[in-house]
Amino acid sequence: MSLDQKPWSEEEHETVQRIRKRVIEVVGRNMELYGVTLSTGHLYGLLFFADKPMTLDEMGREMQMSKTSMSTGVRTLLDLKMVNKVWEKGSRKDLYEVEYDWYQTFTDYFANEWRKAVESNLQVMRRAIKEIERLLEQPETGEFTSEVLKKDLDKIRHAEKYYRWLDRLIDVMEDGEIFDLVPREN
Repeated sequence: MSLDQKPWSEEEHETVQRIRKRVIEVVGRNMELYGVTLSTGHLYGLLFFADKPMTLDEMGREMQMSKTSMSTGVRTLLDLKMVNKVWEKGSRKDLYEVEYDWYQTFTDYFANEWRKAVESNLQVMRRAIKEIERLLEQPETGEFTSEVLKKDLDKIRHAEKYYRWLDRLIDVMEDGEIFDLVPREN
């Protein structure tokens, strides 16, 4: 029986709201992994439980936040591909709904963030390797300094291997092969 066919009792409504509030709270707190504020995480939770796409005004009323705050939060969620803008016949306002493919959201976000970190770290590592190799070739570099530089070079090359591995892991995430290795649950 649908909720439209039978009205909720006040007790049932409060029970459902309490359960949803707990889920929204934990989702909101964990959105920090995505660099998202708690209030934006709560906004995501609101949209997650919404039965239909919502406007900024509706979200603002529900969360008792300003339209500006709602707009900022929605823009963040749109950028992260966690929310989609949808079109509804007869509506002049922008409507938003949550992206339910959490698997793709996860891989998109973390692949992008990790890729930036890997590229930055590899760039620094490669620059350091060249600089150390240049110093080791110079005859005026002392024996003690040469030994320290050789040990550092080994450590940096080891780290470089890790970043190249991480780069391959990101490739597996981006091309969807990750789901062959760790299948999505239906």
